[in-house]
Formats: sequence, C-alpha cells, structure tokens
Amino acid sequence: MSFMRPLGNTGLTVSALGLGTVKIGRDKGVKYPNGFTIPDDHAVTELLAQARDLGINLIDTAPAYGHSEARLGQLMSRRQDWVIVTKVGEEFDNDSGESHFDFSPEHVRRSVQRSLKRLNTDYLDCVLIHSDGNDLAIVEQGTLDALNDLKKEGLVRTTGMSTKTVAGGIACLDHADMAMVTYNLQHHDEVPVIEHAAAHHKGILIKKAFASGHLNDTLADPVQESLNQILGTAGVSSIIAGTINPVHLRENVAKARQACKSDQ
Repeated sequence: MSFMRPLGNTGLTVSALGLGTVKIGRDKGVKYPNGFTIPDDHAVTELLAQARDLGINLIDTAPAYGHSEARLGQLMSRRQDWVIVTKVGEEFDNDSGESHFDFSPEHVRRSVQRSLKRLNTDYLDCVLIHSDGNDLAIVEQGTLDALNDLKKEGLVRTTGMSTKTVAGGIACLDHADMAMVTYNLQHHDEVPVIEHAAAHHKGILIKKAFASGHLNDTLADPVQESLNQILGTAGVSSIIAGTINPVHLRENVAKARQACKSDQ
C-alpha cells in the first residue's frame, strides 16, 4: 500500500503516519518513559511545517491534551492541507492533573463547538469519542448518535471512537465511520476490530503503535518492526504517533514509507 491511504469509505485520504499532539499541550499525567518540555510556538510551527514537508496530512488532538487544540488553531497554516482529528468525552484539568468524563449528548455538542473555535475552523474532519473503557455503555447512551447529528449539520465530516475493547470497537464501527484502537508488537487483542473494519470498509487509526515508548528493545529496530507489522495489516488507515522531536519525526516517516513499500 502507498503512504497515502483511504480512511475507510469516508472519502478522506490520510498519510500512513499521523502526528499526535499531546506533547504540545500537556505535560501532566502522561505515560511516557522520559520527561519532556512543552515546545514554544516557534518549535511547534517548525514541527508542523516539517510534518507537511514530509507528507503528513493527518493531525490528532483532543480537549484532554491541555492547550493542544488552541495552539494548533493559532499556529497551523493552510487549514485545507490537514485532516484534523479531535475528540469528545474526556476533559483534563491542568490544575489537578486529573481527567473526568462526560458522554452526554449536550456535552458532545458543547465540546465540538468549543473545538471549532479553538482550532479556528468551521468544520472538523473527524471527531472521536475519548472512551473511558466502558465502550459499549457509551454507544448505548447515544453519544455516537449525537456526533452523527453534528455530522448531518456539516460541522463534523466523520465520526468514531477511540476504543479499549473488542466489543466496543465493533459496536462503534457499526454506528460510525471509524475506530481508533491499540495495536503494537506486544498488543494484538484488538485485531478483530481491525478485521471488522476491513470487511466493512471502515477507517482504522492506530494508537500506542510504539507502546508509548516502551517497545521491546531486544529487536534490532523495534520501530521499523512495529511499522512493518501494523502498516502491513489490512484495514489499517494510519498510525498516530506523537513526537516533538524533529529527528524522530523524520526517522518515523522514513520507516513508515519503508513499511508501506515492503507491504506492496
């Protein structure tokens, strides 16, 4: 498969590697092996320009990523060049360092309207529910229905959920356009969701592809091995990988492109 891939049957085309932006907005309560400093505006602007130059068009953010949405809205140029993924459901309190969740239809609408303002745009390419793990209960309480209503209004182009269970991932795909699931060298539990998506032409975004920096270091090149496995799996649209390091970004894109070639 090529580096640019269809996002299921949504009509959107996305790069096989997308840029995750937790680290430009939040440094509390994150599960990375090493500490980091939130980059300044100049560094973020340079990182976004580099991502586009490398062929990335997919960017992932969320209200739970602290100031990420607002910073992207200020610093991202050429809105039409980007496929923006954001989320609803999880709210992060910077003062306490704690998250809380609200999956009510009223909150979904408020959250989407706030994201539109923060991101300085009049539409969101994709909005996912930020699940707390109770995936099926969230689907059953109508949260996806609320998102799909916003899709009918033209504020959202595609909908889905960042899921944590197989049953929830499949239920999400039956009600929406895509799911975001965990898949890496050590975690294969959610592969049935990817297979369901492939069979029904739905989109799949992958999170934690590098196990949040905790990959098996006995392999010669664990990042390349991960990318080969994931991007070689039918049904995978894109991997969301968060980095603020320009060298890592360049290396990751080169390896993702290599994985796409080896998959052909």
